[in-house]
Amino acid sequence: MIISTLTPEDLLGPLNDVEKKYAPQILYVAGNLPIPLPGPRAAVIGSRKASPEGLRAASEIARTLARREVIVVSGLAEGIDTSVHETTIEEGGRTIAVLGTPLNRFYPQKNFRLQEVIMRDHLAISQFPIGHRTQRKDFPLRNRTMALISDASIIVEAGDSSGSLHQGWEALRLGRPLFIWKSVMNDFSLSWPRKMLEYGAVELKEPQDVVDVLPSPKTTVEINAPV
Repeated sequence: MIISTLTPEDLLGPLNDVEKKYAPQILYVAGNLPIPLPGPRAAVIGSRKASPEGLRAASEIARTLARREVIVVSGLAEGIDTSVHETTIEEGGRTIAVLGTPLNRFYPQKNFRLQEVIMRDHLAISQFPIGHRTQRKDFPLRNRTMALISDASIIVEAGDSSGSLHQGWEALRLGRPLFIWKSVMNDFSLSWPRKMLEYGAVELKEPQDVVDVLPSPKTTVEINAPV
């Protein structure tokens, strides 16, 4: 495994002041995608303990994006993330895994083979150096970085305490499109979807609707939202 050390601007091109404020200083990458990253790029994220319906939706969205040559970004966690990466690869698309651990660690362990494939043929990104001791706070930081890397983010399924919500708020803070899958919007036991709608999130009824807004503008806004 060959690991390259890059700044966010090496990876993404010039950043504006808000993007710089929330970007990590250094990123570690392994894989086979061009640098700076081509676009468009869309993150598809959600619950580790996903329902069968959530997994089907994640696959449908990833399949649509991959077929339209969108680079599909996710976090290599169990559940939604794993479904997204696997579907994208099966469709012959390109995927990026943004890790909450150093690149030489595999979490969850059962995604060992999948991470190896991504680090060889696609791209894996971490803001944590080899030898870093993983902490709970690293995963929200990973979600912040994933929002920065992605032109748009899509939450497929998430409870009120899900880590995916960190990324949703970061996407809104950066002025990036945030989509919430339709089945989540119809779940009135959840409080977060309507909060995010107030700040500009959009209900996603068809995967194609994401493609229609990519790539997103580079404008950013500051919001005062819970994270």
